[in-house]
Amino acid sequence: MLRKIRTYLFFLWKSTNQHGVHSPFVYDFVTKCLYAKQKKKAFSVFMKNRKQLLANEEKISVQDFGAGSKIFKGNTRKISGIAKIAGVSNKRGKLLFNIVSYFQCNTILEIGTSLGLATVALSLGNKNSRVTTLEGCKNTAGVARNQFQKLNLQNINLVVAPFDASLEVVTKEITYDLVYFDGNHTKEATLSYFETCLNAVHNESVFIFDDINWSQEMNTCWEEIKKHPLVTVTVNTYKWGIVFFRKEQAKEHFTIRL
Repeated sequence: MLRKIRTYLFFLWKSTNQHGVHSPFVYDFVTKCLYAKQKKKAFSVFMKNRKQLLANEEKISVQDFGAGSKIFKGNTRKISGIAKIAGVSNKRGKLLFNIVSYFQCNTILEIGTSLGLATVALSLGNKNSRVTTLEGCKNTAGVARNQFQKLNLQNINLVVAPFDASLEVVTKEITYDLVYFDGNHTKEATLSYFETCLNAVHNESVFIFDDINWSQEMNTCWEEIKKHPLVTVTVNTYKWGIVFFRKEQAKEHFTIRL
């Protein structure tokens, strides 16, 4: 807890809003995307989905392939609890929606479906997109699949398999406009997924890493990602680390309050 308080205070000390940004590309990204209002009607589907999951008291057995949970004690968990603790909030859902819409992302990869809350936000951001989402746990994937069907979301391809195997396959013959990393909060796994996904990037690709301040290990992981020679611009929002590969941009790192 003390580490989390210290890292957040340090973030606040270093962070700025759009007025401290001197890159035109990043300034537009912050003002027109991160700080923008979304279309309420389009986003209402996400709100409906999240409300349903938060009200679902059914219990499922969860197989955790990542760093584990700091809150849940066992593998049997209520769907409502997973949605509340592990699912994206309304604020984060809106941001994902905005990012997909702003960049008009057509090919999207999500590593870590869970109950599919973030997947729905990604899907709604551009209904003409194709969202590939990977999940290792069959039971949580089953809940997500049911929700996608209820919401009649036709642009989602859910792959149920361990990430190490499935990621190699889905990054072989396609490049992605956006990759959302939310599947394993360990340095070794995150860096491995990052390196694999570099095979599927183009100049305009966007990577979003969730929970970069989840642990000291993830802090270190984020610092290593920033130093990668293909990475040009990064935006640290405390919870997320956002990465760009635009060759025309000077290498620069921004810390932005949301």
